[in-house]
Amino acid sequence: MKITILTYGSRGDVQPFLPLSVRLMSRGHSVKIAAPARFKSLVEQYGITFVPLSGDPAGPIQRITDGRLNIFTMLREGVVHALEIGKDVFRESAEACEAADLIIHADSHTIDGHTRAHELGIPDIHIQTFPMYAATGDYPNVVLPDLKIRALNYITHVVGQRIIWWLTLYGFEQIHRRTRFPRRKLYFLLDKHPLRLSTPILCAWSPSLLPPSKEWAENVHVTGNFFFDLDSNYQPPLELQDFPIAGSPPVCISFGSMVNREAEKIDKVVREALSQTNQRGIILSGWGMANRPSSKDLLYIESAPHDWLLPRCSMLVHHGGAGTVAAGLRAGIPQVVVPFMTDQPFWARRAHMIGVSPKPILVQNLTVQKLAEEIAQADAPAIRERAKTLGEIVRSEDGVGRAVELIESHARRWNEMVQL
Repeated sequence: MKITILTYGSRGDVQPFLPLSVRLMSRGHSVKIAAPARFKSLVEQYGITFVPLSGDPAGPIQRITDGRLNIFTMLREGVVHALEIGKDVFRESAEACEAADLIIHADSHTIDGHTRAHELGIPDIHIQTFPMYAATGDYPNVVLPDLKIRALNYITHVVGQRIIWWLTLYGFEQIHRRTRFPRRKLYFLLDKHPLRLSTPILCAWSPSLLPPSKEWAENVHVTGNFFFDLDSNYQPPLELQDFPIAGSPPVCISFGSMVNREAEKIDKVVREALSQTNQRGIILSGWGMANRPSSKDLLYIESAPHDWLLPRCSMLVHHGGAGTVAAGLRAGIPQVVVPFMTDQPFWARRAHMIGVSPKPILVQNLTVQKLAEEIAQADAPAIRERAKTLGEIVRSEDGVGRAVELIESHARRWNEMVQL
């Protein structure tokens, strides 16, 4: 099959599709990934065809993190950015989908990708890294706190889905009016269409972190995380290779793609908390952290493969991105979560609920004392043992394999239906 994958956002929105693409290609499929242009080298290093999409997500991410978990700021920045780049991204994603036999879309492209599949008369798959299109009373929409009443939690999912639909309709209309971009009939993922099979929704997280809900339809599947096989060929730079074994196992600090105007302040809090708890640290500067000279107890590097680094660390302090939570679980180490935005508080609460992390600290409440206390709590034997146990479970899962099985199965069913 010729498969096009549509995604947008930070590295965490692109990374899961890399091992999926590699596995699909090993099965004889041709794969394209359409994503922001800044990820060209990341994608192409795996031999995956890359289609660059306009715009840079770093700007809106900074404005959203500066908004301190304000849901209206999240919606406003998302809409403003979409209107700025919409015409170009729609054109580029259309070109990426030309001649495709199947479209896979992330949450950022749900309606556009699903609509393109309708237009082309081909099947599509939705892959989500947080529960957006699978309503349940077990927990609320990921941007809201738990309302403790199942019916209310369920309603937040339905309302959230419809808000996305209405904002998309508004966005398409505004882009048409501003640019004369052709109007399109849009299709909503959850609406039934008599001539199409229901689109499979694949949830790319471990059931040990968030189990499937009994309220979900048969087309919703929790596959497990999308990981690469452990890479024994990775050759770290000399300073990274030597640092973990030069003393006690370090704490890894990774705030990923979070761009924050208070990066210097956050960096100071981290350094002082590590000092107070007598911990060594490896700080992954990513997009948003300060980058300082290293010392014998602190190593600053931009990035490193989690599957190599985290098993060499004693603990992970991070922002609560779905992929980073999963990487910490896979490594079997305790976590301290400092959420910045969107779904991160949700995953932070889940990490605490399953016993691998103390209660999360919202980034705006981060202090040296609070972080030092959390690091000490995460070092407790009960949390360490729980993290170790869950690590063994997560490492035994094959989320990519299960996803490929479901993708190929849906394609076969589609072809059988077409041939009738």
